[in-house]
Amino acid sequence: MKGEVALLTGAAGGIGSALARRLARAGVRQLLTDADEAGVRELALELREWGAEARALRCDVTDPADCERAVRAAVEHFGGLDALVLAAGITHFGVFAETSPEVLRRVMEVNFTGSVRPTHAALPELLRRRGRIAVLSSVAGFAPLATRCGYSASKHALHGLFDSLRAELRGTGVSVTVVCPSFVDTAIEAHGLGPDGGPPPPGARTGAAGAIPPERAAEAIYRGLVRRKRRVFVPGFARLAWWVSRLAPRTYERLMLRRVGRPRAVGS
Repeated sequence: MKGEVALLTGAAGGIGSALARRLARAGVRQLLTDADEAGVRELALELREWGAEARALRCDVTDPADCERAVRAAVEHFGGLDALVLAAGITHFGVFAETSPEVLRRVMEVNFTGSVRPTHAALPELLRRRGRIAVLSSVAGFAPLATRCGYSASKHALHGLFDSLRAELRGTGVSVTVVCPSFVDTAIEAHGLGPDGGPPPPGARTGAAGAIPPERAAEAIYRGLVRRKRRVFVPGFARLAWWVSRLAPRTYERLMLRRVGRPRAVGS
């Protein structure tokens, strides 16, 4: 991918910033976007100090005008766009019965709509250059995740859309990679929503005890982009989760509850 141009969403932290650094080392020119303007500008400055080509732009992925502006900025500055990496996302904590529908709507808006809008804006340019799309889903995109049903629903929706988009793009030269991480040591939980839209409840378990570093996830995603893979499992045992969730769903449910903590009974 040396010399290619990539637009990243959610680049200011977590997997997004780790992937920005990995792409920079590979010689990829980047437009880094995030709602955290200060964070993404700091990252772009860091990459430029390495000698990489990187620019920063504040972008709210739920705003169509912001997404269109980001694509235009990449094309105008770098001359084109070869790769779109969709890493923006939020999570929430709480059983469904006690979670506000507004929280579920917000999670869907950022995680699903926030991937649809940049893709729609970038697709003509990606078609012109036979480019690459990578979207960060999750193991929760193909399997259940108790106390985060809205997060899981948003990731399931990504699979439906981007797997279908891949079929529509067959023969165009544009590849679509769906990334399925398990627990990664990022700050996504710190910005998660509680059942009422406020901070997560005290003691909310995230499964981070066995989480992998974001750099490991970024390396796997980069390799998947280079090879134009259909799906990337991060780490390797996420692939096992895929099969267990299909062949032994009750076993998977039991293991998942052990990992995230069994929810208390509603009303207890």
